[in-house]
Amino acid sequence: MEWFTAPEYGTARLVFQRGLAVMYVVAFLTAALQFRPLLGERGLTPVPRFVERVPFKKAPSLFQLRYSDGLFAGVAWTGCAVSAALVAGVDSLLPLWGAMLLWLVPWVLYLSIVNVGQTWYSFGWESLLLETGFVAVLLGNDEVAPPVVVLFLLRWLLFRVEFGAGLIKMRGDECWRKLTCLDHHHETQPMPGPLSWFFHHLPRPLHRVEVAANHVTQLVVPFLLFAPHPVSTAAAALMIATQLWLVLSGNFSWLNWITIVLALSVIRFPADPPDVAAAPLWYEVVVLAVAALLVFLSHRPVRNMISRRQVMNRSFDSLHLVNTYGAFGSVSRVRYEVVVEGTADEVARKDGDWRAYEFKGKPGDPHRWPRQFAPYHLRLDWLMWFAALSPSYAGPWFGTFVERLLENDRATLRLLRRSPFPPDAPPRFVRARLFRYRYTTWRELRETGACWERTYVREYLPPTRLTGKR
Repeated sequence: MEWFTAPEYGTARLVFQRGLAVMYVVAFLTAALQFRPLLGERGLTPVPRFVERVPFKKAPSLFQLRYSDGLFAGVAWTGCAVSAALVAGVDSLLPLWGAMLLWLVPWVLYLSIVNVGQTWYSFGWESLLLETGFVAVLLGNDEVAPPVVVLFLLRWLLFRVEFGAGLIKMRGDECWRKLTCLDHHHETQPMPGPLSWFFHHLPRPLHRVEVAANHVTQLVVPFLLFAPHPVSTAAAALMIATQLWLVLSGNFSWLNWITIVLALSVIRFPADPPDVAAAPLWYEVVVLAVAALLVFLSHRPVRNMISRRQVMNRSFDSLHLVNTYGAFGSVSRVRYEVVVEGTADEVARKDGDWRAYEFKGKPGDPHRWPRQFAPYHLRLDWLMWFAALSPSYAGPWFGTFVERLLENDRATLRLLRRSPFPPDAPPRFVRARLFRYRYTTWRELRETGACWERTYVREYLPPTRLTGKR
């Protein structure tokens, strides 16, 4: 079937596959380096406790069959190795069926992690990586040209990512409709980047232009993805430019980068299509059957998008095959931060020698400039942003986190930038206080060197010590 493949998108497939493999490497590396204090047997929300109460059907995972910290580490590092092999192009050295199976491996492994990841893995980019990774299994390798229907599925996914995000903004916070959200967003976003302070201080008329351009990119341009080349290529290029702007303005894990990777699959690069053999019949049957399933399952995100009660980042099946996406349906006007402190004093006096724990990414010391971490994802730092919005977000894990700090737990302390206590002298008490943070002005920055100004709001957690300690 000549219509089945599109040889002119061979380069696009290659670029997309290598980019996706890099995203897998980042995701597995994040899991390998952070899982033990978050999800391990002594983690803040242990996997064994989770699988005891959640059946396999609701959360299919290799860890439903057996769990140990060693097994989790093995899965994460195996995922890194396989993904690195895909970056290197090992799939092109295999027969078609072997390449498809190789691409299936990181999908199965990461699905196993996400489905037991609980609140630490509740972000939309987890499902986006899984859905993209599953579609990528169907793309094949150099033995065949890219199937048209799979290229369509990637565009359909990119459409839902952008259009869903545009709709949730228009239906959500009125500041998106008034074009004023960026007056606050760069200051109140979960994890600012090194340029976020400067983005915040751009002239307000430019902020209005930014929001208006965002609406065009997310509500109009996605329809052009289904137009013929070069219109579709131009639409994808515009989306890439918008995502790169977002990359510069904050730390959003790999959300922006995987959206860029999806957009690259749309671009028709100026290269001669290679001469490849016709696709085998079994491959055509598999691709068309799975594509039909994914199109059928798409009715659920479509219904969500057209609903007035649209929700963001929802998975409709436990395999994360077809999902709905969106970001920042509402924008905070004020930034709050939880500052965690410890003391070695015998008595927890309010004016005692309290020393602050410093996190890697979230704001703490007003003089410390934010760093760039994305696409790497600092999971604890992100959850601390939610904890500042409401203690209910931190209910399942914050108490255990404080307990680990009182123990000077090495694995937990590795999640932090700095502990104010030596390894052999843990604090006697730990407390948490809530502060309001705002960016300094240009004048304040010059005079004090601080990028943040903070004001004490209230006690978040009273001084706490380990039970039985005097």
